[in-house]
Amino acid sequence: NMEIAHELLQSTNAEVVTAFNGQEALDIFLASRSGEYDAILMDIQMPVLNGYDATRAIRASSHPDARRVPIIAMTANAFAEDIAAALAAGMDRHIAKPIDIKVLFHTLTEIFSQNAI
Repeated sequence: NMEIAHELLQSTNAEVVTAFNGQEALDIFLASRSGEYDAILMDIQMPVLNGYDATRAIRASSHPDARRVPIIAMTANAFAEDIAAALAAGMDRHIAKPIDIKVLFHTLTEIFSQNAI
């Protein structure tokens, strides 16, 4: 799924940075400049640090974009309680896997449109 999302997003000329676990995602974000990332696609089930904990750490950090950057949960778990858990952890949206390209692009378009207002 990560490779598919990476290729799909790059096909739109998006610049994509990939992390292989939640700790790496957190470290990459914390080392970034303000405004460097427009969104984070966060897998829930990652080694080292899961997506919930990585999101909580991002939101609790002192990074200038910690509360601004949209974080989108990506997981095969799509029950109402899974969506609620993602939102409770500080994520903005939830996308079920396997990735549906239309849903991914619609979600990103919606988030970017709301953030432009």
